[in-house]
Amino acid sequence: MDDQKDTTECSPEGEDQQDTTSHQHEHGDHDEAVAESGGEGVEKELLEEEAHPAAAGEMASHEQHEHAGHEGDGHGHGSHEGHGEGHGGMHEGHEQMFRRRFFVSTLLSIPVLLYSEMLQEWLGFSVPVFPGSEWINPVFAVIVFAYGGVPFLQMAVPELKDRAPGMMTLISMAITVAFVYSLASVIFPTQSAFFWELVTLIDIMLLGHWIEMRSVRRASSALDELAKLMPDTAERITDDRETEEVPVSELSEGDLVLVRPGASIPADGVIEDGDSDVNESMITGESKPVSKKPGDEVIGGTINGDGSLRVHVGATGEETTLAGIMRLVEEAQQSKSKTQVLADRAAGWLFYVALGAAVVTAIAWTLTVSFDATVIERVVTVLVIACPHALGLAIPLVVAINTSLAARNGMLVRDRIAMEDARNLDAIIFDKTGTLTEGEHGVVDMATVDGVDEDDVLALAAAVESDSEHMIARAIREAADERDLSIPDATNFEAIKGRGVRATVDVSGFAGGSSDESDGGNEVYVGGPNLLTQLDSEIPDHLQHFADEAGQNAQTVVYLVRDGELIAAVAMADVIREESFRVVDALHDLGIEVAMLTGDSQDVANAVADELGIDTVFAEVLPEDKDKKVQELQDQGKLVGMVGDGVNDAPALTRADVGIAIGSGTDVAVQSADVILVQNNPMDVVRLVKLSKASYRKMQENIVWAAGYNVFAIPLAAGVLAPIGILLSPAVGALLMSLSTVIVAINAQLLRRVDLSLPELPSATPPTDAQSAD
Repeated sequence: MDDQKDTTECSPEGEDQQDTTSHQHEHGDHDEAVAESGGEGVEKELLEEEAHPAAAGEMASHEQHEHAGHEGDGHGHGSHEGHGEGHGGMHEGHEQMFRRRFFVSTLLSIPVLLYSEMLQEWLGFSVPVFPGSEWINPVFAVIVFAYGGVPFLQMAVPELKDRAPGMMTLISMAITVAFVYSLASVIFPTQSAFFWELVTLIDIMLLGHWIEMRSVRRASSALDELAKLMPDTAERITDDRETEEVPVSELSEGDLVLVRPGASIPADGVIEDGDSDVNESMITGESKPVSKKPGDEVIGGTINGDGSLRVHVGATGEETTLAGIMRLVEEAQQSKSKTQVLADRAAGWLFYVALGAAVVTAIAWTLTVSFDATVIERVVTVLVIACPHALGLAIPLVVAINTSLAARNGMLVRDRIAMEDARNLDAIIFDKTGTLTEGEHGVVDMATVDGVDEDDVLALAAAVESDSEHMIARAIREAADERDLSIPDATNFEAIKGRGVRATVDVSGFAGGSSDESDGGNEVYVGGPNLLTQLDSEIPDHLQHFADEAGQNAQTVVYLVRDGELIAAVAMADVIREESFRVVDALHDLGIEVAMLTGDSQDVANAVADELGIDTVFAEVLPEDKDKKVQELQDQGKLVGMVGDGVNDAPALTRADVGIAIGSGTDVAVQSADVILVQNNPMDVVRLVKLSKASYRKMQENIVWAAGYNVFAIPLAAGVLAPIGILLSPAVGALLMSLSTVIVAINAQLLRRVDLSLPELPSATPPTDAQSAD
């Protein structure tokens, strides 16, 4: 991290105010979502009761239990099961109910269609007539209405009680008018009855709802999939080193558990013993298993590989990573995007448009042909055509699929509006240290005197630094490991305060040993310029030139002295991530300006920016001032995204139009960010923008299909083309309406095919080796 970051962990007062505003905004959205979901819950409860009357009490009890679970333990293991029942189970039950009613109603509709005089005339067929056959149409139509149509009437009741008429109210009006008119035609013979139109209308409505419920169930499967990741039991290791099988809910922080090969890790924790590769793809989206060793953190719900692990439990229940991810996914599914709010309002307006169109149609046709069956037919057709099925489904399906896709790709969305805004970002600001760079020093270059090999220098330096935890020592050891070098033994280690370290290195039989060996050991020093002053060592010209260039590139230089002779200089720098080269090029290809924000010096910042091709640099910025830099770009009229670590960058993340926390790992509950990237990979920012663009494109397409259908169909249903002989029957109107719904549902599902992979870009120039920050 930047040095300045550590100085101000707490947010300033301005940040607190921003957080308060942000939280109030979130709570408002959440309350609105809860209010809406409450209405939907009433509809679903009525449907469940109608489908399974005997189980109504049991379902109510289950829902109360589930609600209590949310308020209590929330996202412990028990709540995972609640999610599984509350989301997938509920949608699947309604899907099966509509499916069953569709097939039964369709079967019962066949006699009505066969004995319809109009269809016989159109299709040129006839059926046997027998005493009482005239009652086939009304009797079967009543049965279909009672079995397939009454559920729509039940679901319209909450809308009317809330004085918020919508889709169910329109459907109920249409089928009720058709039903009453048709029954009246039996008592008072008219030119035509609507029996076949009524049953086909109900059949098509049931088909549309079946498809809708099926799509919603599939799109809402993210929480179910997450809930299934956590195992039911764990093997806890007792004080006498025996194992006992216990429910995961009984695990406590500090417990030691055994994770066998191929088993799910039962809780977040730290490995005490064992080595294995862990599959974390279900949490991070990274398909390649991650190598784990003692001291490494593991995430509950991930899958252990071939090794056996002993894990110290660090978090259970609501505090686990999986529980945090589930909270974020659920929040995202409940929150509304701008487009969804617009679609919801449009669906409400459509009710009044439909009523107005129906009234105008009734008046116009009454004045034209007087009040008769034709007027009722036109009014019914207008009401059927205006049903906002497709409009109501257009956005929620895309949102649900978007959230699921994001979660599976390691992107956790807390704010739907921010996710939608990501497609319009003009500029994205990256925090430098730990985001664009590795966040720790690495060996980027070296120079040696004649006759000395670079590998020998690294091996000697790694031997001297073998016991040090200093970041320079770690960088030297990692560089030696990358080259797979054999490290000689070192003894007599000594730290020279403010100058470096020294040790005696056993070079007997080692290629890097000097020719003047008396006891098989060399006295080796590693340190900075102050070390050379103490040792009174002269720097050869070419090493001095190397050091000067490294200093101009904001690199740190350490020297290696063997037996009093300076033999090498090693340049160290915060290594730029290989992905950073690609992410800058990719964002430029998307037309997005890239800026960098850091507390480092201007020289260091410029060196990194020049290497990466970054457009704007903000250097020597204190954490409490980072949000001001975001404001500077916003004042230029730009929509700004901020990418940071989610903790020290909180003010900037809150200020940005889209705050993106990266590298959060197990800390998924970053309150200041709108989107959380589980992996510490800046390329996920490009995935986020691509997914946002693809999702919004699907929303637009669905809105066009849904609204455009109504704009075209309502006037047609009202009879504007009647003078040239074109009229829509209620059944054809229902068919067109359901066709629009099906198209919207299928189009939303196509979002699953969006390519979020990140192929090599033609303009990208990723390095093959670790690059320096120069």
